[in-house]
Amino acid sequence: MTQDERRRSLIDTLLAERADGGRVVVPEGVDDQRSLLRALMNVRPPAPVASEVLDVQDAYLAERLRERGGAFDAAALPSVNATDPVLSRVALWRGDITLLAADAIVNAANDQMLGCFVPGHHCIDNAIHTFSGMQLRLDCARLMEAQGHAEPTGQVKVTSAHNLPSGLVFHTVGPIARGGQPTPRDEDLLAGCYRACLEEATRRGLSTLAFCCISTGVFGFPQKEAARFAVCTALDHLANTDPRLKVIFDVFLDSDQRIYQELLDGARAARRRV
Repeated sequence: MTQDERRRSLIDTLLAERADGGRVVVPEGVDDQRSLLRALMNVRPPAPVASEVLDVQDAYLAERLRERGGAFDAAALPSVNATDPVLSRVALWRGDITLLAADAIVNAANDQMLGCFVPGHHCIDNAIHTFSGMQLRLDCARLMEAQGHAEPTGQVKVTSAHNLPSGLVFHTVGPIARGGQPTPRDEDLLAGCYRACLEEATRRGLSTLAFCCISTGVFGFPQKEAARFAVCTALDHLANTDPRLKVIFDVFLDSDQRIYQELLDGARAARRRV
């Protein structure tokens, strides 16, 4: 089966599940079909999927990974400072976290933990669920059914990454900063998100953990303040708890890259003075 055939097969299967599927006109263009397939995957509830459908999806997503440039090895990313015992285990990388081959990547989830249901939304939650595949929502649904209530802020849930190049996905719910003005409680909860993920990575003996920018964007936490909590919490953990873990701060925006670079340059200067 070619990639075009896989894509069309998945679209037809997902449309057949929907009451309105017969009224949807499938576009001819590859990009438009990709967008439609992503949208259909985004809105699909966590219902069982036939194994033959998953086989087609997995082959499709494996080829999409190659088409998007392939995976980047988190362990090989250059460190902030090769000679410092802590900063040698910190990297700053601007890129798509769904292309990063780390032991675990961190997903900024919502408290329902089922992914983003907005078709084609450009949040990290949507991207991770799209390129991981339909299995991820099913995994999350099982976790949430067993838990029986919404996910608290500042904790972590762990699933397989399925079709992503990473091994695991760490799902954490960050605080919502109303009006872009985080309270002291919001600050504690954001630090708790980073701490929970770091502690889970250490408990599992992981070598690489990649963070996205938790709680920024639609959750309203100011970028600079959020980055400061991320860097301080991670450096403290690497210095005092885990002597082998490598942390990657994955950013997507140029503004976030500048903020993290400034903070890490400051940490490097401060550690030289000690």
